[in-house]
Amino acid sequence: MNGDRKLLIGGRWTEPDHGHFDVIDPATEEVVGRAPEASREQVYAAAAAAREAFATWSRTRPEERAEILDRAAGLMLRDLEGNAALARAESGATTGTARGMQVAVGASRFRRYARGALEPVEEAITPQINEAGPMGRAGVFGALAARRPVGVVTCITSYNNPWANPAGKVAPALAMGNTVVVKPAPQDPLSVYRMAEALEAAGVPPGVVNVVTGSGPEAGEAAVDSPDVDMVSFTGSTAVGQRIAEVCGRGMKRQLMELGGKGAALVLDDADLDSATAGIGTTFSFYSGQICTAPTRVLVQRDVHDALIERLAAYAGHLKVGDPAARGTVVGPVISAAHRDRVESYVELGRKEGARVVTGGERPAGPERGFYVAPTLLADCTNEMRVVREEIFGPVVVVVPFDDEEEGIALANDSDYGLIDYVWSSDVARAFRVARRLRAGGVGVNTVGRNMEAPFGGFKKSGVGRDVGSYALHAYSELQSIVWPG
Repeated sequence: MNGDRKLLIGGRWTEPDHGHFDVIDPATEEVVGRAPEASREQVYAAAAAAREAFATWSRTRPEERAEILDRAAGLMLRDLEGNAALARAESGATTGTARGMQVAVGASRFRRYARGALEPVEEAITPQINEAGPMGRAGVFGALAARRPVGVVTCITSYNNPWANPAGKVAPALAMGNTVVVKPAPQDPLSVYRMAEALEAAGVPPGVVNVVTGSGPEAGEAAVDSPDVDMVSFTGSTAVGQRIAEVCGRGMKRQLMELGGKGAALVLDDADLDSATAGIGTTFSFYSGQICTAPTRVLVQRDVHDALIERLAAYAGHLKVGDPAARGTVVGPVISAAHRDRVESYVELGRKEGARVVTGGERPAGPERGFYVAPTLLADCTNEMRVVREEIFGPVVVVVPFDDEEEGIALANDSDYGLIDYVWSSDVARAFRVARRLRAGGVGVNTVGRNMEAPFGGFKKSGVGRDVGSYALHAYSELQSIVWPG
């Protein structure tokens, strides 16, 4: 057990006003550690500390910010084994995922934005010739567009990756000269304190990074409505994102929102079905489907429908479900008992709506404790079913057949969401033709892989804004124009 943590406010590790809450291992149901329960006043104090620190941090040399971020990444990797063990215990991820996709990716993002701190922030604008008039004499006017830090950024992170998700917010925000208040998800907040310790040891000045936690809504609400906060970066559900956006709108706070998804995977009749199966199967195999980019909504052309169903069922049947710390485990638990119940209720709803359970649909045999859901495949679905339209966020794939390309595109776009969609076709020109018509922030063509310099974010209710690569540096900055006579 990791013991009782303290809040990080203004460079001081501070006892919480409201005591502590237990962080539970989803695989064993045992207590991993205890996270601090911040009061509203303490969250406001963290934001005030960030405001005070901003005056100096925003004027530090980019080289200094780069060195600190790079040192922090090195410290995170130095303690890789311990950090990964904690991430696995509090998130339920497999050991391989905790090491490679959580801690290692988190550290790599700090390294990426150490380089990002050195990227140019000023761009020359083509000079403009102005004739004489009410605004002054004729002349040639030069202009410069410059990116400036936004100010104090609240980073509210999701439970599905306690390292990569916070790193993807904190690192570019700091690189641009912002200060941050980090409010991690209550299910797995302990890793963020490890990240903060690495940043502190790397030389981040007091108040530049603050961490507050809470088991209920109080801490998060305070981190959004604090008058010292200039921007909120949020990853989580669309419903919560909408409530945050309302508060931000009243205060004219900047927003970056990465919200829900119901990724459509269009499998055309000329697709490589083995490739499509492997890609779609990541909904079962990667973090038990608790990822917003998962291809959970499979739209398959009727000629290859039965063959794809057969392959997906076989794929799911070969996945080892169980203890995420055990060698060979592919599917670990979902994050909590409440979430397991939610996923199971969706499967039961699918049955009532007329879907056919091809595989899964019941709790897996084997684990006596833990919050496990068997990889589940629902066929004979229609686009009107709630299991097709709503985000389940678990190892559940739904399949809807279609007849021709136009119908497939229409079905894919008939969704409240638009984060990442996918197209499988052996005809690349055809695949790109379809991809261009999809209303989604990203489209994978014959892959679920991503280019980590490409912009990431959603259409419709999947979010507002873009991050990743240099786009994240843009997201955590404001544009300022400077004009002068030549």
